Amino acid sequence: MSKTLIRGAKILGGEPQDVLIEADGTIGAVGRGLEAPGAEVVEARGSVLLPGLVDLHTHLREPGREDSETVLTGTRAAAKGGYTAVHAMANTFPVADTAGVVEQVWRLGKEYGYCDVRPVGAVTVGLEGKKLAELGAMHDSAAEVRVFSDDGKCVDDAVIMRRALEYVKAFDGVVAQHAQEPRLTEGAQMNEGTVSAELGLQGWPAVAEESIIARDVLLAAHVGSRVHICHLSTAGSVEIVRWAKSKGWDVTAEVTPHHLLLTDELVRSYDPVYKVNPPLRTEADVMALREALADGTIDCVATDHAPHPHEDKDCEWGAAAMGMVGLETALSVVQHTMVDTGLLDWAQVADRMSHRPAAIGRLEGHGRPLEPGEPANLVLLDPAYRGQVDPAGFASRSGNTPYEGRELPGRVTHTWLRGRTTVVDGTLV
Repeated sequence: MSKTLIRGAKILGGEPQDVLIEADGTIGAVGRGLEAPGAEVVEARGSVLLPGLVDLHTHLREPGREDSETVLTGTRAAAKGGYTAVHAMANTFPVADTAGVVEQVWRLGKEYGYCDVRPVGAVTVGLEGKKLAELGAMHDSAAEVRVFSDDGKCVDDAVIMRRALEYVKAFDGVVAQHAQEPRLTEGAQMNEGTVSAELGLQGWPAVAEESIIARDVLLAAHVGSRVHICHLSTAGSVEIVRWAKSKGWDVTAEVTPHHLLLTDELVRSYDPVYKVNPPLRTEADVMALREALADGTIDCVATDHAPHPHEDKDCEWGAAAMGMVGLETALSVVQHTMVDTGLLDWAQVADRMSHRPAAIGRLEGHGRPLEPGEPANLVLLDPAYRGQVDPAGFASRSGNTPYEGRELPGRVTHTWLRGRTTVVDGTLV
């Protein structure tokens, strides 16, 4: 690699400065009027420079569902969205419940090199909720797994959940819970409320999420371990997490971009693109989630990037798969809902989308300050850009986005992974 000089970038949204990336992939200098003869020059022209984004919740689908996504296509999508690291969820085929499978995913990420891939290990064998998976072996593997989740399914057995929390405590791991009481959501199709009643669709009550969160924060406190709540979606869930944090318990939580913007009113269209788990909630829930992300009750934004082939979404509502792609639009949605509304500044975006998720996942080299000597994991964003979302231009293998045709702000122009350019002018290298 050669040196790169970024001129006139607003670091974390501050005053324009220059940033020199050394040939060894680290930040060499930060200041005004920097000179670097022979370096490649990137004219930022006031664009915002952030640390590379970190996603705690990505479905890369490989192995087993390469028709939806692969490690290659998913990490290319991540790079276009400004991500330099993603955590790949375990609900693959076969399930990532052994050292062999997590190492396979990790090695594919190393091979393709568009961003770092940290596999998430399953909590239970086959995601069946009956027997703990090889947590220690996955941690001791080359993949060095620190996050464990049965995402897509809830660890609903309290004894199993307690044992998992006790086990991961030994190596400072974390259990990431998909909070969904299965008996309360049998046949559920959308948020339980006025809209579900009017449409005649089976409702998905908020208490199905909130009851599991309440149980698990108590278990984490009892064990003295770490629990992370995936895709928080209700105002009640926010209050439980806020209460747990006030007690000093080691509880963290994430929110998806779509739960910061979209509501269950969109289900009136019966368009399966809006079918997701957990479901889109009410406007009041959306506002509570935004406020909680702003005040730090919710620690981070995680995409829950869930690609599906066309035929799994182009069907009637009841038969459609749940999930939305999100890597390539996440930063734009956060700008729209949080920055442009004055709820967060760019430094706080860096905290919620880079620093905190990297800390929760114990991911070294990411979420670091933009200072000399630090790894040059960087994303350059043009916040003045406005454009319609067109999934035809996605790097993801799937296009099941709820934002098609919607105008969103912001555009990632450049991404650097340890100083190596992965995106230039919005195009993959």
